[in-house]
Amino acid sequence: MALLLQTPFWGIFLSITTFMIGQILFKKSNGFFLFQPLFVAMVLGVIVLIIISKIANITIAESYADYKLGGDIIFWFLNMATVAFAVPLYKRRDLLHKYWIQIFLSLIIGMIISLILIFIISKLIGLTHTSLGAMLPQAATTAIAMPISANIVGRTNGLTASAITAMTVILNAVIIMALGDKLVKLFKLEKNPIGLGLGFGTAGHTIGSAKALEYGSVEGAMAAISVVVVGLVVDIVVPIFAKIIGF
Repeated sequence: MALLLQTPFWGIFLSITTFMIGQILFKKSNGFFLFQPLFVAMVLGVIVLIIISKIANITIAESYADYKLGGDIIFWFLNMATVAFAVPLYKRRDLLHKYWIQIFLSLIIGMIISLILIFIISKLIGLTHTSLGAMLPQAATTAIAMPISANIVGRTNGLTASAITAMTVILNAVIIMALGDKLVKLFKLEKNPIGLGLGFGTAGHTIGSAKALEYGSVEGAMAAISVVVVGLVVDIVVPIFAKIIGF
């Protein structure tokens, strides 16, 4: 069994199995937000790794390292999924051409405000240097955010930072899945499909984009545009901001 856990098959098996369990729970519960498949997979995966570390008498870090052999293969496919967002963006490129100034300005300004608030709140509640670095790129999807946080924090704590980043990105999506409809009503975005789509895509990433599609094709396209644009903005702005605050 120890040899099996040290092969890529283990990480792939655990990732797929926990995600499938999440899908089943999500469908059985009629879309209850806490059973969102990514969130379930994350929680169950952590529990399984802790149990295995106890049984095999190894550290949790070693258990995670064994999982990561296959987990990295799954992560590689996330890059392809992120690139796929270019398809709806291309289909509704007319919106991008017409509103590109508003789109880019709103996302850039929102990103800068978000970074400042993250920094202030992190200092107020006493987060560690590593945790602060991990929180900074959370506006991007996991495939983009995790490598950025690892590079910001550095090689020593990079693995820890990327894990924290993944958790925050997934939690963002879970919160948007739970509160998205209420936020739309609160800010009266029903009559503003562009703002609605940008909001869902920025805050909820892939899951937010799927949610935006429930409102219409324009909303879904704008959500996809925001995922791509925010990824670019995070890739450029976050490392610069991180250096300014001492990373």
